Amino acid sequence: MSRLIDEIKKYKEAFKQKAPLEVQEMMLDATKKLEDASISKNALTVGSIAKEIKLPNALGSKVSLFDTLEENDFVVVSFYRGSWCAYCNLELKALQGINEELKQLGAKLIAVSPQSPDASMSTKEKNELEFEVLSDNSNLIAKEYGLVFSLAEEIRPIYLSFGIDLPATNKEDSYEIPMPATYVINKNKEIIFSFIDEDYTKRCEPQDILEAIRKNSNN
Repeated sequence: MSRLIDEIKKYKEAFKQKAPLEVQEMMLDATKKLEDASISKNALTVGSIAKEIKLPNALGSKVSLFDTLEENDFVVVSFYRGSWCAYCNLELKALQGINEELKQLGAKLIAVSPQSPDASMSTKEKNELEFEVLSDNSNLIAKEYGLVFSLAEEIRPIYLSFGIDLPATNKEDSYEIPMPATYVINKNKEIIFSFIDEDYTKRCEPQDILEAIRKNSNN
């Protein structure tokens, strides 16, 4: 199985070949500003108690983190930006690749984004995902986890030029999105592993999730 980091590297190289240099520089600059502001310092991290997540899935049925923890030893929560984000799709596919192993370890996987349930259904079908994909309208839950920021104004027209219409996808016009983040939460609702990065091109390697669960498992 190829590593997620390798898939991301391939995509980045292809993007560099086709995107105008000026656009690349603007996007890199926007990411650097987020890194300089260290916005991830406000996010929940290892040792924190997880906040409840109760959100509609792709079919509109409510899914609860705390209820899921009653039935499983661990829950892996992946916050992603949306189906429009190539890096998110690569990550979701990589997570699908370890879904069976997670089940064997007593872990349930759920993904959360601000996009509408219709867009979540599209994400689920496109990536052939067998885990829950939840819709966090207005990023209410992502805000509780300290992950939300507003997309820089100078980047918005670039996204539109790529065919990415965030207000349409998210059914609200704030341009707020979450930093991609991955959490492993145990039965005591404690976060035992976290990965958060201001740079949206950096993602958690699925094997690190498995290792964190194995290390904390009684099996």
